[in-house]
Amino acid sequence: MEANHALISNHTSQIDFLPLQGTDYVEFYVGNAKQAAHFYKTAFGFQSLAYAGPETGMKERVSYVVRQHKLTFVFTTSLRTDNEIADHVYQHGDGIKFLALKVTDAKDAWIQTTKRGAKSYMEPVVLEDASGKVVISGIHTYGDTVHLFIERNDYHGAFLPGFKQWESDYNPSDTGLLYVDHCVGNVGWNQMNKWVDFYEQVMGFHNILTFDDQDIST
Repeated sequence: MEANHALISNHTSQIDFLPLQGTDYVEFYVGNAKQAAHFYKTAFGFQSLAYAGPETGMKERVSYVVRQHKLTFVFTTSLRTDNEIADHVYQHGDGIKFLALKVTDAKDAWIQTTKRGAKSYMEPVVLEDASGKVVISGIHTYGDTVHLFIERNDYHGAFLPGFKQWESDYNPSDTGLLYVDHCVGNVGWNQMNKWVDFYEQVMGFHNILTFDDQDIST
């Protein structure tokens, strides 16, 4: 008990170099974004939030954004056959590409993680429109998954610059989904320790619970 208490005290006394405020949104690359958004509205009670596509200046993709309480999903489809989105869907089927994390300083989040060994996905950029500005940066993680750092302290629009409010007459009642409780990352064979170390050393997480093949039967 004393050893466990010392370990916890040591963890809590360390400087939090990557203060995360929660999950900003989860973005799926899918074959049909409009159909996927409709399914999540119908089956899970999400509400229409925002849209981006050719009408908003996005020439290569279309995205529909839905929200329920603090849970925001983005469904994105390529309008071409030769870009990153189309390749991702071809290789994986419909699946998550971005797990976006809310931070107060996206530039510093990128600096802190890349200097600890993270591979940069995108350096900090500022996106602006009439509703304010958002700062976004990103790093690669396991597989083709990316963590984006979203700083929206000075933004008051529906979602992000480049998106417009999605007005829809079809908005079913919510089903009580509140927020992202946890995320499970499926990594390659013999890669578990590598990625546990990554999240501890690069992003400042702490291992609080471990499951093995005696606990999981999938």
